[in-house]
Amino acid sequence: MKKGIGSRAISTTVLAAATLVGSLAVAAPAFAQDAEATSDWEISGNAGIFSQYRWRGISLSDEEVAFQGGIDVAHSSGFYVGTWGSSLAGFGSYGGANTEIDVYAGYAGEAGGFGYDIGAIWYLYPGTSGTDVVEITASLSKELGPVGASVGVAYAPKQDSLGNDDSFYLYTDWSAAIPNTPVSLNAHLGYTDGSLSIDRGFSTDGDYLDWSLGASVSYDKLTLGVSYVDTDVKGGDPSINKITDSAIIVSLTAAF
Repeated sequence: MKKGIGSRAISTTVLAAATLVGSLAVAAPAFAQDAEATSDWEISGNAGIFSQYRWRGISLSDEEVAFQGGIDVAHSSGFYVGTWGSSLAGFGSYGGANTEIDVYAGYAGEAGGFGYDIGAIWYLYPGTSGTDVVEITASLSKELGPVGASVGVAYAPKQDSLGNDDSFYLYTDWSAAIPNTPVSLNAHLGYTDGSLSIDRGFSTDGDYLDWSLGASVSYDKLTLGVSYVDTDVKGGDPSINKITDSAIIVSLTAAF
């Protein structure tokens, strides 16, 4: 589910999710007639390799290959919890963590012909201190004929890791499947303002745009994707340009 905000080692959070799933299994009586009761819960996962990890247009893997994966536990009521992780390559010359882990929870449903999703994400960076970030998220989605559209916001309240400042991210995603083919097209546009921004001076209080165009081909549980990613952060520090300039991202993911 992670990384629409597009959407952060993995073993710790996977263990936490497995513990939750295990507790559900223990709580359910071992009778055939009760099997129906457990059908309200669904467990899903994903794993993939990416030519680099771009988060809101920024290469957090310093333009190196990134390995990613996650697991989700969802209830038919709309409640869900999950975790997701990615390699980071220490964020290049700026130093920092080599791994990102995200833990998230929320509630998704439908109302008035729109889909909605309200939740929170906790970004953790093992091996560093004072860098974890919490965001509150909300989005609306709508099927417009063959096109799926969504708009959302991610707000990070004032917290120590952001220098007691806040930050927000506004975005929209669009997708469409080409009829009678396994090919899908997608587009993304986002705007960051506040402490999670990055600009020509690598300041912690700027704003910038990011966008992407991509296509994917699916076969069974495998998906091969390619996308063009870019930002409007130009000029200034060459090391910043390296992680914010345009790039072609290739990925291979598996769902299970």
